[in-house]
Amino acid sequence: MKIKTALILCAGLGKRLKPLTLEQPKPLLKLNNITLLENTINLIKKLGIEKILLNTYHLKNQIKNFLDNNKFNIPIDIIEDGEQVLDTGGGIMNMINNSNEKNFLIFNPDTVWNLNYLECIKKMDEFFANNKIKNILLVVNKKLSFDQQLNGDFNLEGNRLTKSTNNHYIYTGCQIFSRDLLNFNKKKFFSVTEIWNELIEKNNLFGFESNNKFSHVTNLEIYNQLLKDN
Repeated sequence: MKIKTALILCAGLGKRLKPLTLEQPKPLLKLNNITLLENTINLIKKLGIEKILLNTYHLKNQIKNFLDNNKFNIPIDIIEDGEQVLDTGGGIMNMINNSNEKNFLIFNPDTVWNLNYLECIKKMDEFFANNKIKNILLVVNKKLSFDQQLNGDFNLEGNRLTKSTNNHYIYTGCQIFSRDLLNFNKKKFFSVTEIWNELIEKNNLFGFESNNKFSHVTNLEIYNQLLKDN
């Protein structure tokens, strides 16, 4: 991997998983007796990433205590969102502002990551470097989704992402993101989707296809199904 730093988005309120997330942050929910966060960290380590930044807001002390109590043998810095949750774009920007790196591998921990993703993420990293682009999203055909109710987010044409009324590809929760994308951003609170949409308008948002089965903790119903399935 040419990218050295990974970001994990851990600040969300987990509203669709209430009441579980009233007492526990979503990244600390367990599947197969392992938290979603640890799952994500384990994949990042296998990729050869050198450092992790993660943001916190909701029940932040639980995440801090979890990291303190587990030795992951990789430097992990907590970057707090502050007094308000910054949304995905704001959270990413806040973490990037605490690093000198140019490019970052970003994960949502509510995807059930496993080592089957190693090869496609490494290939995505190669594509990113070879094509000198600013952003690329790991996407999967919605036919491979455990949650068959999930709508697609994009269509994939070659390696370009587009949107229509009938989208066939789901964003997996892994992307490569350059700090250059934030050069002209004046906002503090914003969704990363705003940046994606601006790139789509310029035909400049890139995608890389995963062929792995996709499991995502969408809501309480899906989480309970995943618990039974695993």
